[in-house]
Amino acid sequence: MKTEPSQVNYFAVCLNNKGYEASLEIGKIYRIIPDETAEINGLIRVIDESGEDYAFSSNRFYPMELPKPVEEALLSIS
Repeated sequence: MKTEPSQVNYFAVCLNNKGYEASLEIGKIYRIIPDETAEINGLIRVIDESGEDYAFSSNRFYPMELPKPVEEALLSIS
């Protein structure tokens, strides 16, 4: 029986929202959207307060792995 590879979900906590106060909240956990081009350019793509995904400087965030129940809860509201 073939199994589908599980989708990995990534999250990051915002450390710096200077200049983007309406889009980002310090201490809030954001879902990361994988984007190789953004990564090459030192950016991280996240779903911001508007519900849209945008690229921000990666030094504004700290990537983190969450326990499965927390991840599932966050994904259920997004």
